[in-house]
Amino acid sequence: MRQRRDGLGFHSPDRSRNRTASQGVVVGDPSRLPPDAELVARLRVGDEAAFRLVLDAWSPSMLRLARSFVSTGDSAEEVVQDAWLGVIQGIDRFESRSSLKTWVFRILVNIAKGRGVKESRTLPFSSLLPEDEEPSVDPSRFRPAADAYPGHWNPGQKPQAWALPESEALHSEVRRVVGEALAALPDRHRIVVTLRDVEGYTSDEVCHLLNISPGNQRVVLHRARAAVRTRLETYFASVEPAEGAR
Repeated sequence: MRQRRDGLGFHSPDRSRNRTASQGVVVGDPSRLPPDAELVARLRVGDEAAFRLVLDAWSPSMLRLARSFVSTGDSAEEVVQDAWLGVIQGIDRFESRSSLKTWVFRILVNIAKGRGVKESRTLPFSSLLPEDEEPSVDPSRFRPAADAYPGHWNPGQKPQAWALPESEALHSEVRRVVGEALAALPDRHRIVVTLRDVEGYTSDEVCHLLNISPGNQRVVLHRARAAVRTRLETYFASVEPAEGAR
Protein backbone atom coordinates (compact mmCIF):
# COMPACT_ATOMS: atom_id res chain seq x y z
CA MET A 1 0.00 0.00 0.00
CA ARG A 2 1.27 3.44 -0.89
CA GLN A 3 2.37 5.56 2.05
CA ARG A 4 2.73 9.31 2.42
CA ARG A 5 5.43 10.98 4.49
CA ASP A 6 5.37 14.42 6.08
CA GLY A 7 8.18 16.83 6.81
CA LEU A 8 8.82 15.31 10.25
CA GLY A 9 9.48 11.88 8.81
CA PHE A 10 6.22 10.34 10.02
CA HIS A 11 4.12 8.32 7.63
CA SER A 12 0.85 6.44 7.70
CA PRO A 13 -1.23 4.34 5.30
CA ASP A 14 -3.34 6.51 3.03
CA ARG A 15 -6.70 5.75 4.66
CA SER A 16 -9.50 7.63 6.43
CA ARG A 17 -8.79 8.81 9.99
CA ASN A 18 -12.08 7.31 11.14
CA ARG A 19 -11.40 3.83 9.86
CA THR A 20 -10.15 1.19 12.30
CA ALA A 21 -6.43 0.70 11.82
CA SER A 22 -4.88 -2.72 11.54
CA GLN A 23 -3.67 -2.39 15.14
CA GLY A 24 -7.28 -2.34 16.34
CA VAL A 25 -7.41 1.33 17.38
CA VAL A 26 -9.69 3.90 15.81
CA VAL A 27 -7.37 6.54 14.40
CA GLY A 28 -8.25 9.97 15.76
CA ASP A 29 -9.78 8.66 18.98
CA PRO A 30 -7.37 9.89 21.70
CA SER A 31 -9.29 8.15 24.48
CA ARG A 32 -8.18 4.74 23.20
CA LEU A 33 -4.42 4.53 23.08
CA PRO A 34 -2.57 1.29 22.34
CA PRO A 35 -0.15 -0.14 24.93
CA ASP A 36 3.15 1.70 25.30
CA ALA A 37 5.17 -1.05 23.62
CA GLU A 38 3.00 -0.84 20.51
CA LEU A 39 2.98 2.96 20.49
CA VAL A 40 6.75 3.16 20.82
CA ALA A 41 7.28 0.63 18.03
CA ARG A 42 4.95 2.53 15.72
CA LEU A 43 6.50 5.90 16.56
CA ARG A 44 9.98 4.54 15.88
CA VAL A 45 9.04 3.58 12.33
CA GLY A 46 7.42 6.96 11.73
CA ASP A 47 3.76 5.94 11.90
CA GLU A 48 1.89 9.22 11.47
CA ALA A 49 -1.37 7.78 12.82
CA ALA A 50 0.32 6.80 16.09
CA PHE A 51 1.89 10.23 16.41
CA ARG A 52 -1.50 11.86 15.80
CA LEU A 53 -3.03 9.70 18.54
CA VAL A 54 -0.62 10.82 21.26
CA LEU A 55 -0.61 14.39 19.94
CA ASP A 56 -4.40 14.63 20.26
CA ALA A 57 -4.50 12.82 23.60
CA TRP A 58 -1.76 14.66 25.48
CA SER A 59 -1.31 18.11 23.91
CA PRO A 60 -4.10 19.87 25.87
CA SER A 61 -2.66 18.69 29.20
CA MET A 62 0.85 19.56 28.07
CA LEU A 63 -0.25 23.07 27.17
CA ARG A 64 -1.88 23.61 30.58
CA LEU A 65 1.25 22.38 32.34
CA ALA A 66 3.61 24.43 30.19
CA ARG A 67 1.58 27.58 30.85
CA SER A 68 2.41 27.32 34.55
CA PHE A 69 6.13 27.60 33.82
CA VAL A 70 6.20 30.40 31.24
CA SER A 71 4.86 33.92 30.94
CA THR A 72 2.47 33.78 27.97
CA GLY A 73 0.16 31.40 26.14
CA ASP A 74 2.21 31.80 22.96
CA SER A 75 5.34 30.80 24.84
CA ALA A 76 3.54 27.73 26.24
CA GLU A 77 2.50 26.69 22.73
CA GLU A 78 6.12 26.95 21.59
CA VAL A 79 7.20 24.81 24.54
CA VAL A 80 4.69 22.11 23.56
CA GLN A 81 5.86 22.20 19.94
CA ASP A 82 9.49 21.92 21.03
CA ALA A 83 8.58 19.04 23.34
CA TRP A 84 6.94 17.08 20.52
CA LEU A 85 9.98 17.72 18.35
CA GLY A 86 12.10 16.35 21.19
CA VAL A 87 9.89 13.26 21.34
CA ILE A 88 10.30 12.65 17.63
CA GLN A 89 14.06 13.10 17.80
CA GLY A 90 14.50 11.05 20.96
CA ILE A 91 12.02 8.19 20.62
CA ASP A 92 14.78 5.75 19.62
CA ARG A 93 16.46 6.45 22.99
CA PHE A 94 13.32 5.76 25.06
CA GLU A 95 14.22 2.90 27.43
CA SER A 96 10.81 2.16 29.00
CA ARG A 97 12.02 2.96 32.52
CA SER A 98 8.80 4.96 32.91
CA SER A 99 5.56 5.13 30.96
CA LEU A 100 5.72 6.78 27.56
CA LYS A 101 3.48 9.59 28.78
CA THR A 102 5.71 10.29 31.79
CA TRP A 103 8.74 10.40 29.49
CA VAL A 104 6.98 12.83 27.13
CA PHE A 105 5.92 15.07 30.01
CA ARG A 106 9.45 15.00 31.43
CA ILE A 107 10.73 16.38 28.12
CA LEU A 108 8.03 19.06 28.30
CA VAL A 109 8.89 20.06 31.87
CA ASN A 110 12.60 20.33 31.09
CA ILE A 111 11.95 22.57 28.10
CA ALA A 112 9.38 24.63 30.03
CA LYS A 113 11.81 25.13 32.93
CA GLY A 114 14.50 26.32 30.55
CA ARG A 115 12.10 28.72 28.85
CA GLY A 116 10.94 29.97 32.25
CA VAL A 117 14.53 30.78 33.26
CA LYS A 118 14.96 32.84 30.07
CA GLU A 119 11.75 34.68 30.90
CA SER A 120 12.89 35.23 34.51
CA ARG A 121 10.11 32.96 35.70
CA THR A 122 11.52 30.17 37.86
CA LEU A 123 9.64 27.70 40.05
CA PRO A 124 11.86 26.13 42.74
CA PHE A 125 10.64 22.65 43.61
CA SER A 126 13.68 21.48 45.55
CA SER A 127 12.84 23.45 48.71
CA LEU A 128 9.73 24.70 50.49
CA LEU A 129 8.77 28.38 50.30
CA PRO A 130 7.06 30.61 52.88
CA GLU A 131 3.75 29.96 51.09
CA ASP A 132 4.17 26.28 52.02
CA GLU A 133 4.63 27.00 55.73
CA GLU A 134 1.38 28.84 56.40
CA PRO A 135 -1.57 26.89 57.88
CA SER A 136 -3.49 25.10 55.15
CA VAL A 137 -6.71 25.23 57.23
CA ASP A 138 -7.94 28.18 59.29
CA PRO A 139 -6.61 27.52 62.85
CA SER A 140 -9.86 28.82 64.34
CA ARG A 141 -11.57 25.64 63.13
CA PHE A 142 -9.60 23.60 65.68
CA ARG A 143 -9.90 23.38 69.48
CA PRO A 144 -7.23 25.48 71.28
CA ALA A 145 -4.31 24.11 73.30
CA ALA A 146 -6.16 24.68 76.62
CA ASP A 147 -9.13 22.59 75.48
CA ALA A 148 -9.70 19.06 76.74
CA TYR A 149 -9.22 17.86 73.14
CA PRO A 150 -6.61 20.24 71.68
CA GLY A 151 -6.20 20.12 67.92
CA HIS A 152 -9.56 18.40 67.33
CA TRP A 153 -12.18 20.02 65.13
CA ASN A 154 -14.41 22.63 66.75
CA PRO A 155 -18.14 21.74 66.66
CA GLY A 156 -19.51 22.14 63.14
CA GLN A 157 -16.06 22.66 61.59
CA LYS A 158 -15.16 19.12 60.57
CA PRO A 159 -15.23 18.75 56.75
CA GLN A 160 -18.33 16.95 55.51
CA ALA A 161 -18.90 14.89 52.40
CA TRP A 162 -20.80 16.75 49.69
CA ALA A 163 -23.70 15.36 47.74
CA LEU A 164 -22.93 15.29 44.03
CA PRO A 165 -24.99 17.78 42.00
CA GLU A 166 -27.89 16.13 40.23
CA SER A 167 -28.25 18.59 37.37
CA GLU A 168 -25.81 19.14 34.54
CA ALA A 169 -25.96 22.86 35.25
CA LEU A 170 -24.68 22.34 38.80
CA HIS A 171 -22.04 19.91 37.55
CA SER A 172 -20.80 22.64 35.22
CA GLU A 173 -20.88 25.14 38.06
CA VAL A 174 -18.79 22.88 40.29
CA ARG A 175 -16.27 22.40 37.48
CA ARG A 176 -16.10 26.18 37.12
CA VAL A 177 -15.45 26.62 40.85
CA VAL A 178 -12.72 23.98 40.80
CA GLY A 179 -11.16 25.61 37.75
CA GLU A 180 -11.14 28.98 39.48
CA ALA A 181 -9.66 27.45 42.63
CA LEU A 182 -6.87 25.83 40.62
CA ALA A 183 -6.18 29.07 38.74
CA ALA A 184 -5.85 30.95 42.04
CA LEU A 185 -3.20 28.58 43.43
CA PRO A 186 0.50 29.44 43.40
CA ASP A 187 2.05 27.93 40.28
CA ARG A 188 3.95 25.21 42.15
CA HIS A 189 0.81 24.11 43.98
CA ARG A 190 -1.28 24.13 40.82
CA ILE A 191 1.27 22.05 38.91
CA VAL A 192 1.50 19.36 41.60
CA VAL A 193 -2.23 19.02 42.24
CA THR A 194 -2.99 19.03 38.51
CA LEU A 195 -0.50 16.26 37.84
CA ARG A 196 -1.77 14.18 40.79
CA ASP A 197 -5.54 14.76 40.75
CA VAL A 198 -6.29 15.77 37.16
CA GLU A 199 -3.72 13.87 35.12
CA GLY A 200 -3.62 10.90 37.50
CA TYR A 201 0.14 10.64 38.03
CA THR A 202 1.42 8.78 41.07
CA SER A 203 3.51 10.44 43.77
CA ASP A 204 6.68 8.80 42.46
CA GLU A 205 5.96 9.94 38.90
CA VAL A 206 5.39 13.54 40.00
CA CYS A 207 8.61 13.52 42.03
CA HIS A 208 10.46 12.25 38.95
CA LEU A 209 8.82 14.76 36.61
CA LEU A 210 9.46 17.81 38.78
CA ASN A 211 12.63 16.70 40.58
CA ILE A 212 10.87 17.25 43.91
CA SER A 213 11.40 15.23 47.09
CA PRO A 214 8.53 12.99 48.29
CA GLY A 215 8.21 15.05 51.47
CA ASN A 216 7.97 18.37 49.64
CA GLN A 217 5.52 16.87 47.16
CA ARG A 218 3.23 15.79 50.01
CA VAL A 219 3.34 19.25 51.62
CA VAL A 220 2.62 21.09 48.38
CA LEU A 221 -0.14 18.64 47.39
CA HIS A 222 -1.79 18.88 50.82
CA ARG A 223 -1.83 22.67 50.69
CA ALA A 224 -3.20 22.69 47.15
CA ARG A 225 -5.97 20.23 47.96
CA ALA A 226 -6.86 22.16 51.12
CA ALA A 227 -7.17 25.40 49.15
CA VAL A 228 -9.43 23.79 46.54
CA ARG A 229 -11.56 22.17 49.25
CA THR A 230 -11.95 25.50 51.06
CA ARG A 231 -13.19 27.06 47.82
CA LEU A 232 -15.66 24.22 47.35
CA GLU A 233 -16.83 24.46 50.97
CA THR A 234 -17.66 28.12 50.43
CA TYR A 235 -19.51 27.29 47.22
CA PHE A 236 -21.58 24.43 48.70
CA ALA A 237 -22.40 26.50 51.79
CA SER A 238 -23.94 29.13 49.51
CA VAL A 239 -25.78 26.56 47.37
CA GLU A 240 -27.39 24.50 50.15
CA PRO A 241 -29.57 27.31 51.61
CA ALA A 242 -30.79 28.13 48.10
CA GLU A 243 -31.61 24.48 47.44
CA GLY A 244 -33.47 24.22 50.76
CA ALA A 245 -35.60 27.26 49.97
CA ARG A 246 -37.08 25.60 46.90
